[in-house]
Amino acid sequence: MPARHRATGRCDGVDQLLSAALGASPRRSRCLLHPGEGNRAVTETSDLQLRLTRHLPASPEQVFDAYTDAEKQKIWFSILDEEPGIVEIEVDLRVGGQQTAIWGPSPDQLFRETQTFLVVDRPHRLVTESVGSGPDGMTMTTRVEVTFEPDGDGTLVTVIQSGFPAVEVRDFFTQEVWVGAFARIEAYLRRGTTAANR
Repeated sequence: MPARHRATGRCDGVDQLLSAALGASPRRSRCLLHPGEGNRAVTETSDLQLRLTRHLPASPEQVFDAYTDAEKQKIWFSILDEEPGIVEIEVDLRVGGQQTAIWGPSPDQLFRETQTFLVVDRPHRLVTESVGSGPDGMTMTTRVEVTFEPDGDGTLVTVIQSGFPAVEVRDFFTQEVWVGAFARIEAYLRRGTTAANR
């Protein structure tokens, strides 16, 4: 998931995920994120796993591609930023392939996430092992399963993520990280829909 330093104006607090996950105390994001009108946000937590759903305004194919295509990710990673930062993404979308994302406000404050694809079933399901690290070099490994189901005029995305090292980290991902990622993907999808309707 994308992360940026707060100085870039990001509101999702994702940059704090690794600091929070890897030992530093998380700072509360200054921005308030609310699901778009008509969206459902449902979150369940059990032990050190989270389950979250969100309705996004596009077909499963469009949402799956926005989530997995490197060029599309480079747009939505920074779509809500007030200031530019560093975003580098490479994707080899196949079982055993990897996605590597490097991002941050400056070269000395970079976060890194490498996801290894365990299941790729476009546009229905994606399962990865995610290894994230922060500028301090500490790491966290989780398993992420994302499903994409037709839902009225859009797609119901369900995320199940497990392997968190602490309840506080799981809660941070539930309340900040995924909410911010969904807000960015939705902004990207809405921008594409608006442009197509012109």
